[in-house]
Amino acid sequence: MAESLKGLSVAILAVDGFEQAELLEPRKALQAAGARAVVVSAKTGKIQGFQHTDKGEQVDVDLTFAEADPVHFAAVVLPGGVVNADEIRVHPKARDFVKRMQEAGKPTAVICHGGWLLISADLVRGRTMTSWPSLQDDLRNAGATWEDKEVVVDKNLISSRKPDDIPAFNRELLKQLEAAQQAA
Repeated sequence: MAESLKGLSVAILAVDGFEQAELLEPRKALQAAGARAVVVSAKTGKIQGFQHTDKGEQVDVDLTFAEADPVHFAAVVLPGGVVNADEIRVHPKARDFVKRMQEAGKPTAVICHGGWLLISADLVRGRTMTSWPSLQDDLRNAGATWEDKEVVVDKNLISSRKPDDIPAFNRELLKQLEAAQQAA
């Protein structure tokens, strides 16, 4: 799989409070496959990661929501983290970004609490997803079907529950990107 995604750019949308493993591990898998993983946030500089409730690493921001154009990305990854997921969904440009990615049928990969952005963008109605268990009511109330599985794939939407699910999450993300690349 090394370099199989060469030339593709994938947006990772996050703000302060993201769950560290849910950003770093998919980014590492994408880069290992040759893709360019681009961290997109509300501000320039660095954003603060967390390992559950403890401060973790800071990550450099590559582009702001205002600068990032979905046309230039093959997929979008939405890491969780309660603080990250709760804040990112109030940014109109983040909601617009994921809406445009969905309209284009591009892979959208969401883990843990990251589904809140899709709920706020009205993108889960009629979809089947998983998430951190506490989001199941939010997803159902927004019109989604919720399943308790390590990874759920519904067309171009990939979702997982928690950091332990990252290997399955990454596998499905890379599989969708490779299929999209071969189809192009």
